[in-house]
Amino acid sequence: MDSPLADRLRPKKLDDIVGQHHLLDSGRPLRNIIESGSIPNMVFYGPSGVGKTTLASYIAKLTNRTFRRLNGTTASTADIKSLFEELSGFTGINGILLYLDEIQYFNKKQQQTLLEYIENGSITLIASTTENPYFYVYGAILSRSTVFEFKPVEKDDVLIAVKRAYKVITEESDIPVEIDEDAAAHISYACAGDVRKALNAVELSVSATKAENGVIHITKETVSQLTQRSAVRYDREGDEHYDLLSAFQKSMRGSDPDAAVLYLARILAANDLPSACRRLMVCACEDVGLANPQIIPIVKAAVDAALMVGMPEARIPLADAVILVAQSPKSNSAYNAIAAAMSDVEAGKAGGFPRQLQNKHFDGEDAEVKGQFYLYPHDFPDHWVRQQYLPDGVRDAVYYIPGDNKNEQAYKSYWDKIKNK
Repeated sequence: MDSPLADRLRPKKLDDIVGQHHLLDSGRPLRNIIESGSIPNMVFYGPSGVGKTTLASYIAKLTNRTFRRLNGTTASTADIKSLFEELSGFTGINGILLYLDEIQYFNKKQQQTLLEYIENGSITLIASTTENPYFYVYGAILSRSTVFEFKPVEKDDVLIAVKRAYKVITEESDIPVEIDEDAAAHISYACAGDVRKALNAVELSVSATKAENGVIHITKETVSQLTQRSAVRYDREGDEHYDLLSAFQKSMRGSDPDAAVLYLARILAANDLPSACRRLMVCACEDVGLANPQIIPIVKAAVDAALMVGMPEARIPLADAVILVAQSPKSNSAYNAIAAAMSDVEAGKAGGFPRQLQNKHFDGEDAEVKGQFYLYPHDFPDHWVRQQYLPDGVRDAVYYIPGDNKNEQAYKSYWDKIKNK
């Protein structure tokens, strides 16, 4: 029992692998590829603990190639050279199946060294990564590989693995192990689709429970203490970080306060208060904007309060602000206006100034018409007068289009009445 429980539970057949139904159910392309025995170069992309290594190990058993495994976080150039040397020896006669875990940690040069052997077929590569492969894997390797995305395992599938794990531990132990149904269920949903994390919780729960009357009895109370923060899947440098922040902002933009508060809770559970505050302020300005302009100082005050008091109390003013943003009418008219204006500036269309808007200064002798001729709006009825404000290159541009909310339509109606007199 010295090896980890996850290793002792490695599946003997495809149907023993839990989850990934979109890849491994009968008739699915990846399953068909595996059952054909003709294994191509592949990249497995997805979060940790969802079966990437398990499936690669299973595939290795089906092939007559020598199986080798490297980890991108620890493998050196010497390890790669050693692999190449095997190809000319007895173990490399039929080629090598290489499982390269965490390929994103291999630099471009290291990945390039594999390319020649992948192209001639002497090495079949199965690479795995928790990061988007289109950002982190060398393009030439990607073009010779098929990418399969692995997803977090559903709790019902995790429960199958949890029960199987307790059964194996019971068979290996001299002391019977019993687990309450609600305890097994708690592990299955508290580990956020990470089977490895669930199996670690199973093993730890057995170690943390003393035998009574000749039985190790696992309760929900025990596993709850062991999995308090297991459901938080978060890496501030990884896809999960940006997916969570994206879901948070899109839920506020989509006016769903329940989803917005849930994602806020997940961000705060990961102790990322600054990201929550920043996205909240951005959403107030970008997505509510002029439909409820008073919301910007209100949200700013809530953010200031949260940063001042810190966690755990910070969750209260932030929840107030998140719900307010989600429930407010929405307008992105200002966002669209500045985006369009920036586009013209970057294209070089918006240089110069109308003469009447310039600071008063002497006109050169080459000026056909001397004088500034600025019209002071407050000298005219309704404090408005028609004159050119945009530079000549974009004099007819329209950047701001009022939203269809009450506030902006009221302003539009006011100015339409004045400007059309």
